[in-house]
Amino acid sequence: MITIISSTNRSGSSTLKVAQYYQRRLNEKGTDTQLLSLSELPPNLIETDLYGKRSKEFEPIQEIVTKTDKFLFVIPEYNGSFPGVLKVFIDACSFPESFYEKKAALVGVSSGRYGNIRGIDHFTGICNYIHLHVMPLKIHIPSVHKELDTHGDFFKEDTLKFTNEQIDKFIRF
Repeated sequence: MITIISSTNRSGSSTLKVAQYYQRRLNEKGTDTQLLSLSELPPNLIETDLYGKRSKEFEPIQEIVTKTDKFLFVIPEYNGSFPGVLKVFIDACSFPESFYEKKAALVGVSSGRYGNIRGIDHFTGICNYIHLHVMPLKIHIPSVHKELDTHGDFFKEDTLKFTNEQIDKFIRF
């Protein structure tokens, strides 16, 4: 099972639209997926689910994570890195069963010029630490608001080429 993670808790984000795009494309290729938006995290996660504690609200999320074989993280740029809620999510998940020796693909998005290159590098370091194996082909999508049409699909030739390549490689990864 592949779980696609929209790595922000901002509602109506481009990150979620990109995650939904990846889900549609993976499903079209016959791959079983589910989408987890970090906007679905319990609002009091910091108080209830860190340092070995587990709330009833987080249990279904933990179950999804534990059952996942591969993760596709769509990560927006926040202050030159990735959103703090993504780190809190990783910290709240049980270790080692959540991520240890599993696989991941990373997609960086930004409204600026670089597609969250630094944030993807920062997150790769965390993945390495928790033994989450990252596929070498990482996609960076700058000016994401100019990349999606009104249906939430990419339409620029280069973006389609590279996202399709990443999807095909991730299925085989």
